[in-house]
Amino acid sequence: MTTITTRDHVEIYYKDWGPKTGPVVILSHGWPLSSDSWESQALALATEGFRVITHDRRGHGRSSQPWDGNDMDHYADDLAQLIEALDLRDVSLFGFSTGGGEIARYVGRHGTSRVARLGLISAVTPIMLQTPANPGGLPIAAFDELRAASLADRSKLYQDIASGPFFGFNRPGATASQGMIDSFWLQGMTGGHKNTYASIKAFSETDFTEDLKKFDRPTLIVHGDDDQIVPIDAAGRAAKKLVPHAELKVYAGAPHGITDTHKSQLSADILDFLRA
Repeated sequence: MTTITTRDHVEIYYKDWGPKTGPVVILSHGWPLSSDSWESQALALATEGFRVITHDRRGHGRSSQPWDGNDMDHYADDLAQLIEALDLRDVSLFGFSTGGGEIARYVGRHGTSRVARLGLISAVTPIMLQTPANPGGLPIAAFDELRAASLADRSKLYQDIASGPFFGFNRPGATASQGMIDSFWLQGMTGGHKNTYASIKAFSETDFTEDLKKFDRPTLIVHGDDDQIVPIDAAGRAAKKLVPHAELKVYAGAPHGITDTHKSQLSADILDFLRA
């Protein structure tokens, strides 16, 4: 496997697709998934001449499963070390769901000297949790229930999420794809139990408000307006207010998992953004 080792001795697995001389794109995945969740976009971009790098977050996929460091600061620092190890410049960073938080925290902690463009796709930014400053967020009870379900039977939890709200298969008239459900479940179960459990706190309670204010590169925000996992008003539309120069694309009727359900549309929009 292709890996780098971080300064705290964590092995981070990554894929490096496309021509090595092409413009660089990094795709950061969501919870509890792996870099495999980006494969449709990675294939489309690499076919068009981009060098596409996708990595498994620490504790997820094929990366090692450290007991500690399952938080956004470490996720962002791991990303920074991957970029430095491969000596990448003028990188376009796209983050899906939890990955959106990862790239936001990367900008907050490491700046944009190596960054060309930024993309937030169904992202958890600026903050998912309901707080006095974020009354439109989700109550802590929702995430406590998620943690309890993970401890009780995380295999069933992943099946329930994938067969229900993640892809919108619980909506009237929806046709479920067993392939998408199985892929979600497999990716989730490949991750570490402790790591995916701890990541619930990381993606739900981390406030990325100040990180987003540091976005000084062209930015694309894409969100479905029927996202039952990360509702658009508290996420995509709220992020747009913090990054006024960003382009916001709203996918009508789209669920959270648009990297699969709207893969062709999303790939086309990302390509248009990269070429603009």
